[in-house]
Amino acid sequence: MIISYIRFYFAFAIFLCSYSVFSQNDFTTFFEPLFAVNHKVNDTYKVNFATKARNYIYRDDEFEFTMRQFEFIHFSTYSFNSNHSVSAGIMYRFRENFEDKSNELRLTQQYNYAYRPNVIRFGHRFRSEQRITTDQTVHRFRYRFTIDFPLQGDKLDVGEPYLVTNVESLLSVAKTDLPQIDQRFTTQIGWQWTKNLKLQTGLEYRFENYTNTTSEILFVLTSVILKM
Repeated sequence: MIISYIRFYFAFAIFLCSYSVFSQNDFTTFFEPLFAVNHKVNDTYKVNFATKARNYIYRDDEFEFTMRQFEFIHFSTYSFNSNHSVSAGIMYRFRENFEDKSNELRLTQQYNYAYRPNVIRFGHRFRSEQRITTDQTVHRFRYRFTIDFPLQGDKLDVGEPYLVTNVESLLSVAKTDLPQIDQRFTTQIGWQWTKNLKLQTGLEYRFENYTNTTSEILFVLTSVILKM
């Protein structure tokens, strides 16, 4: 059954990519690597630091490799128990160095609820964000549903793979713009490489502003996650 899940999600992602490439000219593909460090301060409090880069690899019917932006990210998380947690985050996005766009400061508030009734873990994440640029402040509200599970056995051990897949809806509102609704679908395979190191890779497909003029974007994701 697990192998069937993997085949289905990746076949679906490849189908979406192929359909969009041949059916429209505004389809864009990004390569987005991330490096994150997680540190557990005590039983209830942990911090996360990450860097992320976004690079064009396909746009305007041509392949290329051009950096679009670079980000520094921090999150602090307080856990009430193994299922409930709240987080606050700050991110700074450098974009002026690469494109004629403003840099961005982003503040994030988050509530997360996760539970594992059996092998599969289910997660619900609610986020509010304030995206601050020189032009305006955009308020964004996000909900994400996630499932993840080990691909071998009932629990994840060192050297074993796992699957993470999620769907997320987003609403963005600002004084000068009409509300925007986005939808995202993500599937990644990860490996518990060592006790403190995880590697992940996968695809994310986005429908941005699909209530007005929809643009479709494919992300090729890679992540290195270090626990200290």
